[in-house]
Amino acid sequence: MSNHVWGLLLHPEHEWRSINAEHETVSHMYAHHILWMAAVPVLSSLIGTTQFGWTFGGEESYKVSLLNGFALGIAFYALILLAVGVVGSIIHWLARKIPNRPSRRECIIFAGYTATPMFLSGIFAIYPIYWLCLLALIVGVLYTAYLLYTGTPSFLSISHKKGFILSGVTLGIGVLVLEVLLSVVVMLWSMGSENSVIWYFFR
Repeated sequence: MSNHVWGLLLHPEHEWRSINAEHETVSHMYAHHILWMAAVPVLSSLIGTTQFGWTFGGEESYKVSLLNGFALGIAFYALILLAVGVVGSIIHWLARKIPNRPSRRECIIFAGYTATPMFLSGIFAIYPIYWLCLLALIVGVLYTAYLLYTGTPSFLSISHKKGFILSGVTLGIGVLVLEVLLSVVVMLWSMGSENSVIWYFFR
């Protein structure tokens, strides 16, 4: 499992330099960080939706079956893994006019570590109260923005001015990707609360 989690949360500027000095591969980053971190919101959502059920502030809750929960969890997990690569590729594309443009590998690794607060905020889905999960998501987005701001200049070897612009655009696109991801998950969850997801996809 990744040894950079607490460093990114407590002293991100130092941790970015440490990550940058490792020159790790994308596969290593996925194996030691993304696969573990992405499991946090997935497992939390699985427990929350099957054992407690979503609630929107009232007494009524909406549960899914364990079978549907597993199917939704697999889909959710796959989407998260894909989203990291997509955001990293977008960062690489946005940096196309920057001298000494960072490689796609560096951009995907940067995107993966930047998403750490978002992954950790997913733990609140273990008891899925709508307003609490939304608050946790907002906090995750804000700290992700801070990681982008502190990490873009040093990790991608660009000036602070260009780093600020790139991090701002990346955050906007990243939030858009997050909204699409959440929309798909909510759609799948809605199907799971009424029907069998397995039956839906293989009928």
